[in-house]
Amino acid sequence: MSDRREEIAVVGAGLAGCLLACYLARRGYPVALYERRPDPRSGQVERGRSINLALSERGLDALRRIGLERQVMADALPMRGRMIHPVEGEPQFQSYSGSGDRAINSISRGALNNALLTAAAARPGVRVAFDHRLVGLDPATNEMTFETPQGKVTATASVVLGADGAGSAVRGQLLGYGALTESLDFLDYGYKELSIPPIGGEFALDPGALHIWPRGTSMMIALPNPDRSFTCTLFWPTHGTASFASLGSPAAIERYFRTHYPDLIPLAPNLVDDYQHNPVGVLGTVRCTPWQVDGRVGLLGDAAHAIVPFYGQGANCAFEDVVELDRCLDECGDQWSVALPLFEQRRQANAEAIARMALANFVEMRDKVASPVFQTRKRIEHALERALPGRYVSQYELVSFSTTPYAEVRRRVRRQYQVLGAVATGAVAALAGAAMVLGRGRRP
Repeated sequence: MSDRREEIAVVGAGLAGCLLACYLARRGYPVALYERRPDPRSGQVERGRSINLALSERGLDALRRIGLERQVMADALPMRGRMIHPVEGEPQFQSYSGSGDRAINSISRGALNNALLTAAAARPGVRVAFDHRLVGLDPATNEMTFETPQGKVTATASVVLGADGAGSAVRGQLLGYGALTESLDFLDYGYKELSIPPIGGEFALDPGALHIWPRGTSMMIALPNPDRSFTCTLFWPTHGTASFASLGSPAAIERYFRTHYPDLIPLAPNLVDDYQHNPVGVLGTVRCTPWQVDGRVGLLGDAAHAIVPFYGQGANCAFEDVVELDRCLDECGDQWSVALPLFEQRRQANAEAIARMALANFVEMRDKVASPVFQTRKRIEHALERALPGRYVSQYELVSFSTTPYAEVRRRVRRQYQVLGAVATGAVAALAGAAMVLGRGRRP
C-alpha cells in the first residue's frame, strides 16, 4: 500500500498507547509515540495514584498475540475470588467461577506500563518522545503542536491516534474543532489509596483473593502486590456525613475506621498518614461520538470511552480495542479511511455495554455481595454452570474469562437470568409446599 510506510502518531504512552505502538510496528508502520510525562521508567510514581489493575482474559489475549503475556504475567498475582470482610465476624470467600480455578490477576499499573513501554521502544521503527504535551491538532492537516521543555514544536503524521486517557488532549482538540461531541458523567464518589505492608515478610491477608469491605453506600478493596503488600482503595462519597470531606483530624479518621473497618486498624500502621496525604481521585464515564474524523484522526481506549473501575475492565477493554483495530486493518488492507469507521462501528456498542455493567457492579460490590440473597443466587449460578457447562455461564465469567463481545454478554445474561429466576421461583414454591405439608402433619 502506498501509505504503508508513512509514520503513524500515537499520542499517549500509557497502557493502550504502548500496546498500540507494538501492534502497529508489527504491521510495518513507523510509529511516533508522544507522551506528555517524562519517561516513567526513571521517575517516581505519583503518590496515591497507582490503582492496581485486574488483568483478565481480554487483556491477556491482546498480550498473547504479540508474545508479551509471559513477560507481563511474571509479576502478576492470581485472585480466584472475592474475600468479603464484614464489620463483625470472619471474612467469607466467594469464588469467581463455578469450578473455582479461574482467576483474575493483580498487577501494578506502573509495572505493566513500564513493560509495555520498553517493549514498544524496542520495536523497529518506533520512536518515543517524552515531555511532549499536545496543545494543538488540526484534523484537516494532522499538524500537531507540542509543548516541550525546549519550547513548542510541531509535527505531522499520516494518521493521528489518541490513546491519551480519559482527559484526552486529542479528544479535546477535536471537540474544539466541532468534530465530535462528548459527555462526561462523574459519580458523586471518589477514590483514595491506602496501604497494608507485609507482616514478618509475608502477606497480611490472603493474596489469592480480591478483598472487599462492603459498607452499603461505600466500600474498600485491597489487591496484593509482588512485594507482599496490599494496595487498598477506598470508594466513598465525596460529600455528606460519611464521605471523604467529613473526616479531618487524625482522631476522627482512626475512630471512623475502628467503627467501620475494625480489622484494618492492626494491619495498616500508616493509615492516618495515607488518608491525610493521598489525593482523592475522580470517577466517571466518558462518552463521545464519533471516535474518528475522516479516517485520519482516531480515538481508542479511555480517550474514546473511559469507564468506572468496578469491573476491572478498563485496561482489558482498551487492549481489546487494539486487537479489534488491528483486525480491521487486516480486513481493510490497511486503508485507514475504511478501518477507523469500521473499528468504531464494531466497538461502540461493546464500550457502552461494559460502561453500564461497570456502574452496576459498583452497587454489587459495595452492597449486594454481603447479602444472603445475593450469595444464594451465586450458589445457584455456580450449580447451573457445573450442571450445564458451556450453556450457562455467569456474567462475571463471560466478562472476565472470555472474549465474548460485551454487548453479547449483556444479551446472553438477560436470557440466563430468566432461567435463573424460574429456578429460584420453583425452589421457593417447593419449599413453601414442603412447609405446608409439614404444617398439616403437625396438626393434632
